[in-house]
Amino acid sequence: MADEISVLVVDDSALMRNLIGRMVESTPGLVVAEKAMNGNFALQKIPRVNPDVIVLDLEMPEMNGIEFLKERKKQGITIPVVILSSIAARGAQITMEALSLGASDFVQKPSGSISEDIHKVKDTLVGMLLGYGGAYRRSQGRKVLSVSELPHKTVQSTTADMPGQSRAAPPSTPASPPTQFRKPGRTELIVIGISTGGPDALRSVFAELDKDLSVPIVVVQHMPPGFTNEFAKSLDRICPLEVKEAEEGDPIKSGRILIAQGNRHLEVERKATGSVVHLSDAPLVSGHRPSADVLFASAALGYQNHVLGVIMTGMGRDGAQQLGTIYKEGGMTVGQDEASSVVYGMPRVAYELGHVMEQVSLNKMARRICDIAKTQR
Repeated sequence: MADEISVLVVDDSALMRNLIGRMVESTPGLVVAEKAMNGNFALQKIPRVNPDVIVLDLEMPEMNGIEFLKERKKQGITIPVVILSSIAARGAQITMEALSLGASDFVQKPSGSISEDIHKVKDTLVGMLLGYGGAYRRSQGRKVLSVSELPHKTVQSTTADMPGQSRAAPPSTPASPPTQFRKPGRTELIVIGISTGGPDALRSVFAELDKDLSVPIVVVQHMPPGFTNEFAKSLDRICPLEVKEAEEGDPIKSGRILIAQGNRHLEVERKATGSVVHLSDAPLVSGHRPSADVLFASAALGYQNHVLGVIMTGMGRDGAQQLGTIYKEGGMTVGQDEASSVVYGMPRVAYELGHVMEQVSLNKMARRICDIAKTQR
C-alpha cells in the first residue's frame, strides 16, 4: 500500500536482514523498502527508495553505522534512524555517540550480532518504526494508514499506541479528574516518565531548560542496564543543569537532574535532613523496571502538592495510573500532546484517565516546566 511506512534495513548479515525484513512485513502498516549490507550501499539506495525510517546495525564492513550517520548528517538526510545492534550491549558509549550524531533510538539485539531470537525485541522495534516512520511521513506531508485502513491481522497491542491512531479512532472523553485533597503548592520536585521517543525528546527539553531552574528533576526513561550512565553524560553535555545517573542515596538537590538506572526502580524519600533517592530490584511494575509508576507514587507520598509530574512519549501505560496519585495529592500534572509524541501511548492513557491537567507540545515542554516550577503558589 502506498501509505505504508517504508523501512530500509541495513545489516551486514544476510540472515539478520531476512529476519528483520520478515518482522517488518508481518506488521500492519509497515513495508520493507529495500535492504543494504552496509552504510555505503544504504546511502546509494536512499535516493531511489526514499524510505520513511532506517534500521541500522553499527558493526559493518566498508562503512559502519557511525560512519553512515556522519555521512547522513553531512548530506542533510533527515530520515529517522533506529539502531539495532549487538554492540549496544557492550558499547554504551558508541550507542550514545550514534544518538548524538542523529540516530533517534536504539534496540539491543538479544544475543550477539547474529540473533536468531530477534523476535524477542519485535514489539519494541516495530513500535519504534511505526512511531518514527509515521512522524517522518507526516512531516513530509504524506499520509499514514489509520487503524480502520489496516488489515485485520493488526495486533491490538501494536497499533494501540501508533502515532495518529486516535485520528481514526478518537480517544474516549477523558474521565472526570480525581478530587484533589489540597490545592497545588510551590513546586519542589519535578518527576518525568518517558519511554519510546525519549532520547530525542529529553535532548530537546533539557537543552532548553533555564539555567537558573532550581527545582530538582528525577527521570525514569525506559532503557536497558548499562546505558543510563552514558545517556546521562550525553545529556549533561547539552543541558545547562547537572545531569547524572542516579546512585543509591544520591541527594535530591537544586540544579540537578537524576536519571534512573536501567533495570533498577527509583523512589524518592523526603527527609528533614534532605531528600534522597533509593534504588531497588523489586519486581517489574507496569511491565517495567525502572517504572514511572513507582517514581510517581513515591513522589506523591513524599511531596504531596509540591510535585510536578510529567508524562511523555512512550508505548504502553507506565506512569499513567500514579500520575493520578500526584493529581489527587494536589500536585501539578502535564502530558505531552499527541502531535509531538513519537508514540502517543503513556500520555494518551494518562489523559483518558483524567490524570493530565494540560497537554503540551514537545517544543513548548521546557518552557512550560520552567514556568510551572517558578510560579509561586
